Amino acid sequence: MTSAHETADPLRPHSHEPNPVPPGDDATIQFVGVDGRTHPLTVADLQRLPEVSVANCYIVSTGHGTSGPFTFTGAALLAVISANSLDTWTEVEVVSADGFGNRVYAAELFKPDPAGPILLAYALDGQLLNRAQGLVRLIVPSERDDALRQVKWVREVRVVGDGKRP
Repeated sequence: MTSAHETADPLRPHSHEPNPVPPGDDATIQFVGVDGRTHPLTVADLQRLPEVSVANCYIVSTGHGTSGPFTFTGAALLAVISANSLDTWTEVEVVSADGFGNRVYAAELFKPDPAGPILLAYALDGQLLNRAQGLVRLIVPSERDDALRQVKWVREVRVVGDGKRP
């Protein structure tokens, strides 16, 4: 039996059809805090955070195979959350403008994979991403083969938790 939360969960089922064309011109990213308040995030906002580069990353695209390795540069997702929310949290949902999304748990961010930290990337091999490339992409450096964790055209970063201050 599934709960009401599971049936209303936009990240389940986790299917994704290839989408080579940007889903609209609006590239605004909305940061949604635990308390439900939203504010926009821009590439410039991400660039003000400590810059992180992770080499040997791959782009895994449904229907297009795997390409790379690449070096992605951006802000660690943990740094983005820490800079924008003081509430305690358990997970973050990163959702694309085309509706595809990924859930990342706090434990993944506080103890990153040896491949590197999860990023909101804005540059690929030293060049800023353009809108067709995603502008801002969620990069999970350890992913190599299934396209279920990477999010192109990030539209929303939703922080989920109990709303209590530490």
